[in-house]
Amino acid sequence: MSLPMTQNIFKQAIQSDKKQLGAFMALADSTAAELMATTGFDWLLIDAEHGPNDIKSIMHQLQAMSAYPVNSVVRLQDHDVGDIKRVLDIGAQTLLIPMVDSAEQAKELVAAVRFPPNGIRGMGGALTRATRWGGIKDYLQHADDNICLILQLESTEGIAELDAITQVDGVDAVFIGPADLAAAMGYIGQPGHPEVCKVVERSIKRVHELGKPVGVYCGDPEQTERYQQMGASFFLIAADTLLLKGASALLLERFNKG
Repeated sequence: MSLPMTQNIFKQAIQSDKKQLGAFMALADSTAAELMATTGFDWLLIDAEHGPNDIKSIMHQLQAMSAYPVNSVVRLQDHDVGDIKRVLDIGAQTLLIPMVDSAEQAKELVAAVRFPPNGIRGMGGALTRATRWGGIKDYLQHADDNICLILQLESTEGIAELDAITQVDGVDAVFIGPADLAAAMGYIGQPGHPEVCKVVERSIKRVHELGKPVGVYCGDPEQTERYQQMGASFFLIAADTLLLKGASALLLERFNKG
């Protein structure tokens, strides 16, 4: 049985500047992932940087969400080439890589997500979920086109190298991380500080000018709208952990008022 290549709808959406609203998923649970997939978010970020995820929990969440019209993105904990290969092999098509500080790092990451001769990704073939265990006959011919590599800039070094990083061939999008950037600028815990916001806004505008999709974390609807007017097309606006905690606290507050 021959299966069709899975098209990366998220990549197509951000390339056309279609607004995509997403949420972090740090609960590392497939049932929670499936629940989140039913709520209407455009994309959900399986977080292996700060969430307690491993290769199996990531795969189980990808499987749980695959039945729903939501785009899955995986954020890895670092730049490890072996981890990148394994996550691609279990079927992830969009990766968000944190803490990118230079064009050289960007080039290495591009190579990690591409098959030879354009990169160094290993051939897993029928061993992998990505190929549907050999069911997608033309997977090797079309895999690279359907990988979306998003690099997260969240340090003063990364922002200083923004132009060079953004223009590396194979970098599909850039994501600005205000929280770590704020800490790097001396405003730890203050991602909304005016000086941090200035850098974020300048960065969004510049990436957009360079012709690449740009995203950002922002929990303020009005600020998100302003960022979109500056050129941002995809946003993280919530987290499963915070949504659960916030809803629980609100419920208890209502019942404890009397």
